[in-house]
Amino acid sequence: MAKPVVRDGARRRRRPTRQGTVLSETLIVDTALRLLREHGGAGLTARRLGLALGADPSTLYRYFAGMDDLTRAIGDELMGRALESWTATGRWRDDLRALGLAVHSAYLAHPQAAVLTASRVTGRPREIAVDETILGILRGAGLPDGDAVRIYHTFIDQSLAFAALDAGALALTEETRAADEDLWGTTYARLPATSHPHIAATARLLTERMPHSAYPGALEMLLEHTEARLSRS
Repeated sequence: MAKPVVRDGARRRRRPTRQGTVLSETLIVDTALRLLREHGGAGLTARRLGLALGADPSTLYRYFAGMDDLTRAIGDELMGRALESWTATGRWRDDLRALGLAVHSAYLAHPQAAVLTASRVTGRPREIAVDETILGILRGAGLPDGDAVRIYHTFIDQSLAFAALDAGALALTEETRAADEDLWGTTYARLPATSHPHIAATARLLTERMPHSAYPGALEMLLEHTEARLSRS
């Protein structure tokens, strides 16, 4: 049976770790983000995290119910960073665009963590704050609740899906990523018009566009759909 997580007020270590620091949930999450950046998802273990913190690995379970709980906390941290970097203007379309880009950017700043957490629901305060903010923007714009929830669902899943997709590419080695991107010029652009007329006709545009994220364009399409829905309300 898993040990119960100790509540915040009782978590604080009486003595510093071997590195002279006092453990906290924030420190553990920040260290986990560093380990993910350096070693990838497979490198994030309680043992390695304990070594990085200068603490016994079992100490981590005073702060998190297990590594899965820590994973959710990492996702919540990325959501929190997105919200902290965003400023509301009161213009629903500008606010929604900026928040979507902020979420996408926060995850891409930590590609390995994004791959690990983008598909998770954390149920933690920062994620909840982002969800409340998105719904507030949509309802404040005048959308009925049914439309607000449908567009919220599409908006957040789209943001996280592109974050996972784009982070997956960033998590590759530079050599592998460059080789993938080169295929648009070395393979697609050389396909003959006799067999692949549509690719051949658009080869230059494909070569220019495909190495870049489609998220900004997809986000704009969703905003245009929302604008149209509002005009019919």
